[in-house]
Amino acid sequence: MSKPKVAIFDFACCEGCQLQIVNMEEEILDLLELVEPVEWREAMSDKSENYDIAIVEGAITRPEDEERLKKIRERAKVLIALGACATHGGINKLKNNFPEGEPERYVYGDAAGMPHLASGRVKAVDEVVPVDVKVFGCPIDNREFAAIVKSLVMGQKPFIPNYSVCVECKMKGNVCRYEYGEICLGPVIRAGCDARCPSKGAACYGCRGFVDDPNVNAAFDVMEKYGKTVEDLRSKLELFGSGQEYSDGKNG
Repeated sequence: MSKPKVAIFDFACCEGCQLQIVNMEEEILDLLELVEPVEWREAMSDKSENYDIAIVEGAITRPEDEERLKKIRERAKVLIALGACATHGGINKLKNNFPEGEPERYVYGDAAGMPHLASGRVKAVDEVVPVDVKVFGCPIDNREFAAIVKSLVMGQKPFIPNYSVCVECKMKGNVCRYEYGEICLGPVIRAGCDARCPSKGAACYGCRGFVDDPNVNAAFDVMEKYGKTVEDLRSKLELFGSGQEYSDGKNG
């Protein structure tokens, strides 16, 4: 029985999520028993238009990238969005908070008109093409990535947590970061990272994106309890939450 062919592609990103795959070291050999890489710029020179699973890292920032992504989607039976930039636009979407073209002019000055810097709104992968599976995080957790790939190969639905980081913090017995006077996004952010940041003494900054139907009202109740403001919370949400939909039930 032939192994599923896998191709990995990158768009606008730091490629740190692909490095997490490389960082699996010996464990990556277990995955190679199950799949056959046919294209991966960071690890091999071969290219192929024949693949079963396409793994896409990065946000979509240019019209030509949209067209390239659509061709990838046409060839793939399964498309995986890898990391925050691909799953919901990531830090790249901060650009969407400014008038179109302004970030390019600010960064590149007179060179902002170069064709490859064509201005436009940053999009997550699923804003351009259908996505079958999302691997959240900045960077991804390589153990979660491995489990998702193994599930797909075995024809099973991968387990993607749909509860907040606070659940993982409670399970680990962590003291809430609000007790330290910090603003933590754990109440509204998707778990699956094993509460890595709070467990290491830092507040959650939202790299995995909102849990489905986030209880923003509950998060605001926490803010009120600890003497924080709604604007404090919103300012933290901007880093990875620009362009993500939510409603606080009070201010829309």
